[in-house]
Amino acid sequence: MSQLVDKPLIMANNMTDTITKPNASNDAAPSLQTSNTAGQSWFNREIPGIKQQLTAPLTAVETEPSTECSSCHSMITNTALIFNCYVCPHCDHHLPMSARERLNWLLDQVNGELGQEFTAKDPLSFVDSKPYPARMSEAQEKTGESEALIVMYGKLRNLDVVTCAFDFRFMGGSMGSVVGDRFVQAAEKALEDKVPLICFAASGGARMQEGLLSLMQMARTAAAIERLRIAGIPYIVVLTNPVYGGVTASLAMLGDIHLAEPKAMIGFAGKRVIEQTVRETLEEPFQRAEFLLEHGVVDEVVHRHQLIDTIYRLLAKLCHVPNLNAQ
Repeated sequence: MSQLVDKPLIMANNMTDTITKPNASNDAAPSLQTSNTAGQSWFNREIPGIKQQLTAPLTAVETEPSTECSSCHSMITNTALIFNCYVCPHCDHHLPMSARERLNWLLDQVNGELGQEFTAKDPLSFVDSKPYPARMSEAQEKTGESEALIVMYGKLRNLDVVTCAFDFRFMGGSMGSVVGDRFVQAAEKALEDKVPLICFAASGGARMQEGLLSLMQMARTAAAIERLRIAGIPYIVVLTNPVYGGVTASLAMLGDIHLAEPKAMIGFAGKRVIEQTVRETLEEPFQRAEFLLEHGVVDEVVHRHQLIDTIYRLLAKLCHVPNLNAQ
């Protein structure tokens, strides 16, 4: 009978650790404790989860439309540029402004716009890499403007003024017949109302697609400026980056006062053309605003943040009106 009882106990010992074989030695106890501990640690182990990579929150430059500074290559949000008058907050570099933005920034009150009825023609049927009408359409779509010169009149504090500005994005601010028409209309408006004329120049020169007609605008604009001089009406020119060619040789250098923004490139022929002609290397700051100030071409180099106050102070003096800044 005892033999029959022993066999089930032996089988049970092979199936589970809780039933032991009778008369077993005490040497099996340590192995039993180790087996139980291993089993408990397996069931109670920490289950690995998905590791979350901690990332820094996105900055404003990464979430808002931004512009890279051409000088220090810093990324600045467009909102910050607008509030800082398109001046880089890191290196103080003056970035370009569109003509419409510049005039709206200058004037406290815009009363109207001139010259929108003028449209460019294609008198020479000019074709370079593409036809002139196609190039014009491309520039109009890119800038949202009909031509390279914008003319507005309105209030600069307590002064009535007529203002015009070149948009360099529009075919390099080149001067064609429509640009000449608009500038002459601006001068005639200033002459009629006896108010100052302010011009922000930024151009690569005459527009070659119109040939001789574009060169004629140099004489037309110069004649209009002479009429202002005879009538004693102030004409102030602000030279921005860059001003070259026929614009420099005419309306940009015929002002009563010439102001310039810092480091603006100003000249008639380009720097590389002059270097090839004289066979010499022209180092910085050749053709910069500071270089022209030193040689008497420019009256004053003005930071953009002080430009409105400077223009107003000069016009108040020239027009013999009370200076609101001094009160």
